Amino acid sequence: MEGDCLSCMKYLMFVFNFFIFLGGACLLGIGIWVMVDPTGFREIVAANPLLITGAYILLAMGGLLFLLGFLGCCGAVRENKCLLLFFFLFILIIFLAELSAAILAFIFRENLTCEFFTKELTKHYQGNNDTDVFSATWNSVMITFGCCGVNGPEDFKYASVFRLLTLDSDEVPEACCRREPQSRDGILLSREDCLLGRDLFLNKQGCYTVILNAFESYVYLAGALAIGVLAIELFAMIFAMCLFRGIQ
Repeated sequence: MEGDCLSCMKYLMFVFNFFIFLGGACLLGIGIWVMVDPTGFREIVAANPLLITGAYILLAMGGLLFLLGFLGCCGAVRENKCLLLFFFLFILIIFLAELSAAILAFIFRENLTCEFFTKELTKHYQGNNDTDVFSATWNSVMITFGCCGVNGPEDFKYASVFRLLTLDSDEVPEACCRREPQSRDGILLSREDCLLGRDLFLNKQGCYTVILNAFESYVYLAGALAIGVLAIELFAMIFAMCLFRGIQ
């Protein structure tokens, strides 16, 4: 009976890790394709810091899941205690890291306020400076979501670094300008009118409200997925340890 139970657990763990292996391989393949695709998609991604960060995250997640699935499959099939122990420790580290991130996010949730982001934007935003990660990320967010600043265009009246760099000649950065709706290249309606702060040619909504509205419907889904992932990792550790202890 004990042998049958061990055999069942062995095959369950193999199937479980095989799906993890396949998922990792898919993510890894998509990430590599995005980075090396010769048809021009790479240039689109490279022009947007948020997209290129997403591609690297896909590569990292894919590689991690690929390795994890491989270790789990090999450990289960070969009944290798060393591989199973390594798999268990690997999952445990990921589990603790995710748990720590969730706790830190809960503790520091007060910092993710509208006032906090406004203060940071005022102090650090440099306009069209693509070499500055903070500014480039903000530009990508404003272009992607069609918004301007944290609360709206008025944020840039007090953005000291932005004002200093533009010598007070621009009311808002170019990323706030409205674009032709049908244009794939993001052609501006009127750059000059926008930079002068004329309402018809710039996005009036602040990014804080726009992004909150965009992601509000996904909050519960993200929470459910996070709980699901943690539960799967917990069961994976239990399976690995039971199999580890059952192997003679």
